Amino acid sequence: MGTLIGHVAPGLGFLVVGLWHLYNHIRLFLLRPSSYVAPVWFPVRGARHLELILVIAGAAASILMELVVGPARHQPFDRDGTVPANHLHNFEHASVSLALLVYAAAAIHLDRARAPCRDAVSQLAAAAAFAQELMLFHLHSADHAGVEGQYHLLLQGVAAVTLAATALGVAAPRSFAVSLVRSASLVLQGAWFVAMGVALWTPALLPRGCVLSHEDGHYVARCREEGGALARAKALVNLQFSWYLSATVVLVVVLYLRMCSLYKEEPQYVPLVDGNGHGGDDGDGYDDNDVEAAAKGGAGCVFGESRPMDVSRP
Repeated sequence: MGTLIGHVAPGLGFLVVGLWHLYNHIRLFLLRPSSYVAPVWFPVRGARHLELILVIAGAAASILMELVVGPARHQPFDRDGTVPANHLHNFEHASVSLALLVYAAAAIHLDRARAPCRDAVSQLAAAAAFAQELMLFHLHSADHAGVEGQYHLLLQGVAAVTLAATALGVAAPRSFAVSLVRSASLVLQGAWFVAMGVALWTPALLPRGCVLSHEDGHYVARCREEGGALARAKALVNLQFSWYLSATVVLVVVLYLRMCSLYKEEPQYVPLVDGNGHGGDDGDGYDDNDVEAAAKGGAGCVFGESRPMDVSRP
């Protein structure tokens, strides 16, 4: 981060994952409203863990960009092996990517091991990643006092919503509203990252009275306090965020209404069981080629759920 591409690239990642989750959560809920359980991630037909693999690849690329490619000497340490002050933000950004990498890797291994409550544990790992993101952005070592600070302050608000919705998803896996808010917040977070990168590192788009200043090896947007340039720039950022939030709400509502006309509730059947309480299949709910399999078998623990009634064969 700290550059245009450093904000646009992760922003596109958040945006794609958010849209992917938004589509799949709405589709799953419309098909199975009575048995809906929100998965943490969605398998892809023919490549079950593709979503998580892409998260790992993106996080690894971000870490390499921050710690190897970005620094002038292609390594972030000082000559005596310590971390210099001008590279602290590189380690902070890389730590956010590392947290997302740990979540995705943990989710893959939990799924392959078919561990009990694997989705609940994966969701906790995702919540820990968003908690680290919020903490590191709030306690950022870089100077975010000006217009860049206003962008980051609003970003922290979106990250807090994502964290809260992810944590609530552990206790309320059947809540479609929680899943919808989490997915929409990922979309808004991605869009805001992109907007931040483009607006802060494109000189022609800077507010009047603001310029790009080269400090500690990277460019920073600075605005004059005299004449109200800084106050005006912050007000414009607030307006921009308000418009992005409204656009996200419109997107969610339009997508939901459109998908309501495309997907209708599937008929529900009561499974027949034998005398040993087993149905006709193996009952593990594991299907590599079905996106709904994450809700059937991968959701793991559903707190407060009663056991289904067995119907004996005549």
